This record gives sequence, structure tokens and C-alpha cells, in this order.
Amino acid sequence: MKFATRLNSFPNKSIVETIDQIAAVEGLTHVDLNYPEHFQHNSLEEIKAALERNSLALNAVAPRFRSDFVNGEFGNSDSHTARKAIELCKQAIDACRVLGGSHIIIWLGYEGFDYAFQINYAKVWKQVAQAFAEICEYGSDLKISIEYKPFQPRAYSFLSSYSDTLLMVGDVGAPNLGVTLDFCHMLMKAENPSYGLSLVAERGKLYGIHLNDGNKLNDDGLLVGSVNFIQSLEFVFYLKKYGYDGVIYFDTFPLREKPLEELKANIAMYTKLNRLVDQIGMEKIQSIIDRNDAIAAQEIMFACLK
Repeated sequence: MKFATRLNSFPNKSIVETIDQIAAVEGLTHVDLNYPEHFQHNSLEEIKAALERNSLALNAVAPRFRSDFVNGEFGNSDSHTARKAIELCKQAIDACRVLGGSHIIIWLGYEGFDYAFQINYAKVWKQVAQAFAEICEYGSDLKISIEYKPFQPRAYSFLSSYSDTLLMVGDVGAPNLGVTLDFCHMLMKAENPSYGLSLVAERGKLYGIHLNDGNKLNDDGLLVGSVNFIQSLEFVFYLKKYGYDGVIYFDTFPLREKPLEELKANIAMYTKLNRLVDQIGMEKIQSIIDRNDAIAAQEIMFACLK
């Protein structure tokens, strides 16, 4: 299994210090970096050296759009700002290549609206699609994926669900454009995470997983499996069913917890969920699903409680 964790949870001065710190956790294999914030205190050469000496690999680089983009990124009505957003992604691609990564994860946090009559929906859709097409062509040797979120910081995110994200992927038509699923974001959208996972995976577009948990009304970023245990177990089952071999990125927020201990707990929980699926048996679980019987489905919960 491949695991990475949210580096912003560790209050170090530099990303190199954080890489050195998290490397002590058994089971951690990869690192995800945000661009440009994680590159402000260390050079690419220093970051690469830190990864190598700690036997960690770069999974993905995630562009982060800050105050300049509060009125939208790719779909911004100001053409100069929209161009800056595209160029930021290209810079992230360049950094990813240098560090040996294979994946760019794009979350358009400000791409959305708060009021009726605020944006031209069709125009913005086409503008965003054109931007993704350009980025995918520039990064044709990498996977480019969209991480959607239903709201926060906008009242309505432009890409807010697995359905409209898959629609965008289809409209762009780039072979290297896919989807990163965030478990808590799916709960916020009132989606059943495994349903969305299956639809994305069936189309060969499941590029990344951000795993966490929450109470469905906010991006809580809680410990994996701590609230929605059975849905988390089902999620792991479908990851195994579709042969997902990418990185599991723990996108959790230890506001009062010790970050290293939370990371260990996330790895332990995922390992436990994975083992439970194996103990119950993939074929056994599939046979229960195929019966379309809610009472029979409880057998899976009972097996976890033994």
C-alpha cells in the first residue's frame, strides 16, 4: 500500500523539515506537495535530496490558488487572472517533473459563485474546459486530475460532484485528465462515496484518493473511519475491486491532535479496513451485494464486530 499525508498539518518552518519528520512513520511511502507554498523556503534540489535520503517518492503536486484568484481561477472574467491560473499549473507541472512525480491535482477552490446572476455559467464552463485542455497538453506525460468540492470557500463550487466533474473530463477529452476523490467532500455533497468511486473507476478516470472522514456538513478532515465506518469499509472494498494501485493521501486536520500520532492512526485504520475486507472475502462481499438485500448486507457489519 502507498500512503501520503497532509504536510500542512506539521507546523515546521520548511517543507524539508517536515519531510524529515514524517519519514519516521512506518508505512509512509509518498509525499504530496502544494505549489507554490511548499517551495518558498527550499529549492527543488533541497526537496529532492530530502525525498531521496528519506526513501520517499513524490506522488503529486497540487497548485494552490490564493488571494489573487478569489473571484475565480480558470473561469475568471479577467483574462489576465485566468491566464495566471493556467501558468501556475504549468509551473507546478515543471516542478513535478524535476522531482520525479507523476500527478497534478487541481482543486479550483474559488471557481464558483455565491449569488444568482453572478456568472455566465455556459461561458465559464467552456473557459474552464479550454484551460484544462491546455494544461493537459502541456503536462501530457503526467496525470492531471480534478478534485471537486461542493462548497467552501464559495457558496456553490463550479465543479461540485462526481457527475459534473466527469462531464468536464468528457468535454475536455484529454486522455490524461481524470478525477481525485476526497471522501469528506463526497459526504458534504450528500454522495455515497462508493457509488461515485465506482462510476469514476468504471470509466478508467480514478487518478487519486484523499481519505478522511466527517459529519457531512463541513470539510471536517477527521480521522479515517472515525465517523462513517461502514461507508469507509465499503470504499476500501471498491478500491480493491477496481484494482486501485495509486497513493492513499490522508487529508485530515489534526487541530488538537499530535500530527504524527494522527498519521499513524490513519495508516492503522486503513490497514485494518483492508484486512477486514480480506478476512470477510471479496467474493463473499460481492455475493452479498448481488443479493440486493439490506438484511444480508448487515452480515458484513456483524463480521466486523466479531
